[in-house]
Amino acid sequence: MDRKKATLIGLAAIVLWSTMVGLIRGVSEGLGPVGGAAMIYTLSGLLCLVTVGFPDLRRFSPRYLMAGSVLFVSYELCLALSLGYAATRHQAIEVGMVNYLWPSLTIVFAILFNKQKSTLWVIPGLLISLLGVSWVLGGESGLHIDDIVSNVVSSPLSYGLAFVGAFIWAAYCTVTSRYAKGQNGITLFVLLTALTLWVKYFFSDQPEMVFSVPVVLKLLMCGIALGLGYASWNTGILHGNVTILATASYFTPVLSAALAAVLLSSPLTFSFWQGAMMVCAGSLLCWYATRNCA
Repeated sequence: MDRKKATLIGLAAIVLWSTMVGLIRGVSEGLGPVGGAAMIYTLSGLLCLVTVGFPDLRRFSPRYLMAGSVLFVSYELCLALSLGYAATRHQAIEVGMVNYLWPSLTIVFAILFNKQKSTLWVIPGLLISLLGVSWVLGGESGLHIDDIVSNVVSSPLSYGLAFVGAFIWAAYCTVTSRYAKGQNGITLFVLLTALTLWVKYFFSDQPEMVFSVPVVLKLLMCGIALGLGYASWNTGILHGNVTILATASYFTPVLSAALAAVLLSSPLTFSFWQGAMMVCAGSLLCWYATRNCA
């Protein structure tokens, strides 16, 4: 495949993934946090079967198969449920921003566990990302401790899941880099996520699913965005310009927030955008800290 075309396909994945916060929240409002997520990942898993195919598990490292499965499923549960359980649409967008601590954390994990060489710029990079998330959680006040605490306490499960999820995805990326050896288990992992969510749905007290035209449309869009996103990213990484894709991916928090604000009809404050830009800047600085290290 042509390298430029593959790079464009990879960039399309970033756009598709940036719709996830708004779409997951929209689906959960009609089908419930658990039921909505189960429907999304079922649809995405079926799409992955068509676009990526089911992997040959005999080629997988047992260590990666087990660790990758657990980490991927755990992260997707944290992401979907954190958005579904958020008290308001605006809070769901804030939760999505907390999730985007993972790029900076992934660099830190690579340094700690995969012996990735880095300069000391990674430290201010991580601090700027954390400051950006704090700025977002402060609402219109920006970095105001009382407002941050009040905001988090109003929906502790949602913010807690997003924060834990960021660490889990960083761990997943670290494990994949070290043990995957080029194998792509995404179809299996998405289907396992769907299965886990259905088990939780049927064996716990969940609200009734209420289907409507807007909810069904968002469900279809979300399932397609997730499934095609993974397929497109895989094509971009294998055949495209990885440097361009990596750089572009660090701007996902801003794009995600912008699309979520449109999809959820929830305008964002200037202080939110300040925080979002800090998260992006911190992630880029962490990435830069590893660029020129052999």
